[in-house]
Amino acid sequence: MIRSLILAGALAAPVLAASPALAQEAAAPAPSRTAEVLRRYPAPEARQGVAVDAAHVYAVANSTIAKYDKKTGAKLAEWKGDPVRYPHINSCAVIAKELVCASSNFPAVPHWSAVEFFDPATMKHLRTVALGPGRGSITWVDRKDGAWWAAFANYDGKGGEAPRDHRHSVLVRFDDDWRQTQSWSFPQSVLDRFKPMSSSGGGWGPDGKLYITGHDHPELYVLALPTQGGAVLDHLDTIGVATEGQAVDWDESERGVLYGISRTGREMVAQRVLPAK
Repeated sequence: MIRSLILAGALAAPVLAASPALAQEAAAPAPSRTAEVLRRYPAPEARQGVAVDAAHVYAVANSTIAKYDKKTGAKLAEWKGDPVRYPHINSCAVIAKELVCASSNFPAVPHWSAVEFFDPATMKHLRTVALGPGRGSITWVDRKDGAWWAAFANYDGKGGEAPRDHRHSVLVRFDDDWRQTQSWSFPQSVLDRFKPMSSSGGGWGPDGKLYITGHDHPELYVLALPTQGGAVLDHLDTIGVATEGQAVDWDESERGVLYGISRTGREMVAQRVLPAK
């Protein structure tokens, strides 16, 4: 009888190994292609993200933003904020001639979020939009179709605010007065790659699709608003990149080129993701 129970347990082991949760994680889409690296810029401030315009690249590191010449890679200017007031500037993007940055108090809780505006020419702080608590930690912000779009991250463990975890990360659309108009959840296939963290970077590409990154994986996830209804974004594709997650920014002066950072190499990286048309 004991031998029969042991045999039964051995036969049951493979069934446990193939649990739905494990199978779902194993089924996460592999990158369909790899972006082409065009240039690397050494930048010790490249710890959170990067922004780019026609002539400059900007390295982001919590309470510091450094401005570099796009052609030569020379450092031109730097903004340093009070770490108490600006504990975690996570990302920036050049939008309508302003440097627009997502700022939070990560990893402290309860979460609060703000959007900080700078003059990229002078690197002076212009104004703050305080979004307060309630959604998570803002990680990136973009502008499209007359609206503001922002991702609010939630985490497992450190930096998380119970009872929320990485599954509660959300994309929110705001009007010009920063009133929420709609919000969407991230698809399970992407959440599986985020965990235990969340989306650290993102922005609308020149093809109208949403491109986001996680916190650690060298992957770029291509998403779209749900076309068949519902409140979960559609996962269209996964692209391999030379940067380990973190914040990114599209170069609007060179179609199809996306900038990211390598924290291990302390550098900003330009990569061609889409055809130059």
